[in-house]
Amino acid sequence: MEISDLFDVSGKTAIVTGGSRGIGYMITEGLLRNGCSVYITSRKAEECERAAAELSTHGDCHAIPSDLSDDSDRARFVARFREQEEQLDVLVNNAGAAWGAPIGDFPSSGFDKVMDVNVKAPFMLTQELLPELRNAATQDDPARVIMIGSVDGIRVPFGDNYSYSASKAGIHMLTRHLAHHLVKERVNVNCIAPGPFESKMMSYMLDDPERRAGVVASTPLGRIGSPEDITGAVIFFASRAGSWLTGVTIPVDGGISTHG
Repeated sequence: MEISDLFDVSGKTAIVTGGSRGIGYMITEGLLRNGCSVYITSRKAEECERAAAELSTHGDCHAIPSDLSDDSDRARFVARFREQEEQLDVLVNNAGAAWGAPIGDFPSSGFDKVMDVNVKAPFMLTQELLPELRNAATQDDPARVIMIGSVDGIRVPFGDNYSYSASKAGIHMLTRHLAHHLVKERVNVNCIAPGPFESKMMSYMLDDPERRAGVVASTPLGRIGSPEDITGAVIFFASRAGSWLTGVTIPVDGGISTHG
């Protein structure tokens, strides 16, 4: 019952997709600082390698650049991971894409890209890494899959990001569906639905002082999310403290989802 035991993730092997920036970078740093070995991936190879070099100051971090929405590229990622590891304790499906366009002008390509990156890729990667997840799983310490959804998959967004909100609502249900089928294999699947955090995806709102003030004003707890906020939720799901939870989506959003 000691806090140090309940939230201990030291010695675990993790993958964080989209780990080179934004929320993925925050999650990776948090896991590294708490003793995990972490593999990160992103579509931009140079950015991925640079992030891994920076993050390696906190622990054992490896870069495997990949476009996980592409079947052959994803297969290469899995093969390279298997060259290094036989088991996977924690898979954080964080990589995402967004698209915005007014209704009537929203392109088919914008829908396809977002759904491929945000929904298909996490499902396919989880499926392909099941052998490694099973190898790590025990009765007392299941393997963990942590999906990163969004508050925009819970409430109706203010903007015109139709494919994004649909994809994140899909991730919330995919979490429950996968959890239902994988629970007997000791693979827990849970989801975090973040609100506003510092990221490239949110930069169009947060880099402008007036827009940023509007975001803060619309957040009941009155601030933007911090690295500690997202890391705390991930470590909860990944540690003994969260080992009896599966199929759960937790909004980490400063209370935005309470607006309905």
